Amino acid sequence: MAFLFQKFQEAVRTLAKSPTFAKDPRHLQFEADINRLFLYTSYKRLGRDAEDADVEEIIDMADKAQLADQKNQVQENIHFQIKTFCTCMDEIVLPNPKSIDEPLKLSPERKTAPRHTGLGLAIGRTAPSKVGPDVPETKPLKLTELSQKFKDLIGYTLELKPSKIPHKEAGQGLFLNGQADVGAVIAFYPGVIYSPAYYRYIPGYPRVDAQNPYLITRYDGTVINAQPWGAGGDTREVWDGSSASEPRPNKPGDETGSDRVWKLLSKPLPGTQLGRNREVLERRNPLAFAHFANHPAKGVEPNVMVCSYDFPLSEKEMRTYIPNILFGSREEVKMKRFGSFWFKSGNSGSDIPVLKTLVLVATRALCDEEVLLNYRLSNSKKRPSWYTPVDEEEDRRRWS
Repeated sequence: MAFLFQKFQEAVRTLAKSPTFAKDPRHLQFEADINRLFLYTSYKRLGRDAEDADVEEIIDMADKAQLADQKNQVQENIHFQIKTFCTCMDEIVLPNPKSIDEPLKLSPERKTAPRHTGLGLAIGRTAPSKVGPDVPETKPLKLTELSQKFKDLIGYTLELKPSKIPHKEAGQGLFLNGQADVGAVIAFYPGVIYSPAYYRYIPGYPRVDAQNPYLITRYDGTVINAQPWGAGGDTREVWDGSSASEPRPNKPGDETGSDRVWKLLSKPLPGTQLGRNREVLERRNPLAFAHFANHPAKGVEPNVMVCSYDFPLSEKEMRTYIPNILFGSREEVKMKRFGSFWFKSGNSGSDIPVLKTLVLVATRALCDEEVLLNYRLSNSKKRPSWYTPVDEEEDRRRWS
């Protein structure tokens, strides 16, 4: 199996340098990433009993298949793993896993109306809160207990502990406990999802990252804020994205000329103008910790990469295990990007609505080690002292 994986790695290196991908640098990097993800996730789907002919066929497909076909296959491969994850979670937390299609029952502690929060009082709510969605009864397991049971079924789980990166700002690190194959989904990036149409509602806008290191952006411009998710919880609950404190306001003098241009073009809006969506989410999700993955130290290779995953909302029985909620309307607004700015260009609907999320995918076999992600920070701004580019050219292409 190790020999077959070497073939995959060589294919990744060769195809990533191919001049036939695209002329636009940013799109070139997008295609290279899709190509890598196609190889890694397809390799994972083949399984450990894969034959040489199967591997050769996938490598050949990666060289010849259209980008759209590879992208669709990546989504299918990831969704296949997510379904397995959800099945395991059902087995662990539901009193009777077979009852997933039966009417949901309220647990005793959920039959009372939710308490009013300080935030609700502060904004002057004039009408009583609506009772949220029904929360099904689950086994009374703490996150740590559930995480161990998950490892027993899947072979790995995640832990938070001090990072091994030799830098004072490394803080908490994300560690894999157990073993995972290359191409495996290692972690979900949890939190609140903002489409470009709702950038102005991101806390701290326009300098959204000034006090919040838990933001990540997909290639399509979707931003995910993991700060409210924090380290999860010990229950399945109705979650609206307001469980944790938000970034502090910018200090006077922090604004740059670019910030002032943003404010002139697009006045920041208070988040209270749009009601947050409320979803029943499993806060004990043992893999919802991607936002704690650190950037590798100098000379160390990352062992995971980000993968956009469009979760189909038609999969209602799986929804509670996807640790994200959408900010704003579910109606997708089509946006066009011009330089650093996004503009509305009409509405865009799809046959199956999706939740635009992110997962981390292993780029090699992992065993009891820290999870390291290439942050690919933009070179147009001053980078922090701890950041050493893994590949400067990739960084430039990603943010060109």
